[in-house]
Amino acid sequence: MLSKRLIACLDVRDGHLAKSVKFVNTRNIGDPVAKAREYYLDGLDELVFYDITASSEGRRIMLDVVEAVARQVFIPLSVGGGVASVAHATDLRLAGAEKINVNSAAVRRPALIAECADAIGNQNIVLSMDIRRAPATADIPSGYEIVVNGGRQPTGLDARQWALEGERLGAGELVVNSIDADGTRAGYELRLTRMLSEAVRVPVVASGGAGEPAHLHEVLTEGKADAALVASMVHYGHYTVSGLKRHLHARGVKMRMSW
Repeated sequence: MLSKRLIACLDVRDGHLAKSVKFVNTRNIGDPVAKAREYYLDGLDELVFYDITASSEGRRIMLDVVEAVARQVFIPLSVGGGVASVAHATDLRLAGAEKINVNSAAVRRPALIAECADAIGNQNIVLSMDIRRAPATADIPSGYEIVVNGGRQPTGLDARQWALEGERLGAGELVVNSIDADGTRAGYELRLTRMLSEAVRVPVVASGGAGEPAHLHEVLTEGKADAALVASMVHYGHYTVSGLKRHLHARGVKMRMSW
């Protein structure tokens, strides 16, 4: 059995660490570079960096912030926000990112996934999906819809169908961002995460809603996720990376332990 991963998410806006609830009411809460180093030293498995306004503002990710984070951490760094071409992905790799997240631009032009996978390898391409509950219809049979541009724009695209298409095109991993759960600290969207984990063969990262250690255990077991992404619960100092990993290890979840 492969070890489960604990991943911390740094949402960055204008160079500052930011946090929102359900993708709105975003506020700055600190220095992303300092937080990245803190989590790395405490045993984090992987770091995700999102430039959360790059797509909606029609610009590229701030490479200087990516480079600054990459100089501080020596674990896989996954980066997304505004990636719209192979050139963008290549620049991020040169800046120190190991994995490249594609999202809004891939919805508009799905061939982007295959192009990036061909250029830098399937294992380095992550399809990040922002998902909101929706009435089940013929077009959205799963009852979950893909939204883009930081959750601002619905697409009419079914989440399960898009996950399968992303895998077919070459994405080596999926990040499942539940907008309904985001920032609520009430727990992950287990039904959504389990549905997508059972649909695809690539690893699935659960994102949105973590508020206490039990939530991580639920999503890694009941939700069948390969990794759990946390933000608020570590950013605000309520829990530590090492403490969360010890909790999961003690409850029988196979983790990469540094002790």
